[in-house]
Amino acid sequence: MSKESFERHLVLVGLMGAGKSSAGALCAKRLERKFVDTDHMVEEAAGISVARIFATLGENEFRELERRAVSAASASEVPLVISCGGGVAIDPVNQEALRESGYVVWLDAPIRELAERATRKSGARPLLAEGDPVATLQALAEVRYGAYEAMADLRIDTAGLGVSAVADLIIKAISKGVTG
Repeated sequence: MSKESFERHLVLVGLMGAGKSSAGALCAKRLERKFVDTDHMVEEAAGISVARIFATLGENEFRELERRAVSAASASEVPLVISCGGGVAIDPVNQEALRESGYVVWLDAPIRELAERATRKSGARPLLAEGDPVATLQALAEVRYGAYEAMADLRIDTAGLGVSAVADLIIKAISKGVTG
């Protein structure tokens, strides 16, 4: 693994259903790093689930809590594997913190596949609570893909891949110090 990529955080971004949490946890295990998920950090800080935060406090409050979580994770002196909520990239402050502290990998897949994966856990995705998941994810992609592209060192297509295969691709990429 290149010295630079090894000393930096491994940051995973992408839409819900891309495999950030699952592949991130496996990467952390294989790299012997601590795994953190910004959504879980937000839940711990608020004492309630992301879905409840959206329902009771609203998206703006969620985004503020998310910014604090990103700041805390980015500031860690120990290299982490950081799985980011899908909307992290739309905040320029988050983008800067993650780019400066980590090697950013954008996990992507076709929208229909993301929708299928993301709807496996009912109730866990507040942005998919109503309406057509494919249409919702398409709308989110239109807003977020430019931000993912701008901040990512690498994009990995996870279409049709299992968690282990995605983790293999991520680790292979950072071990080579691949960028672009």
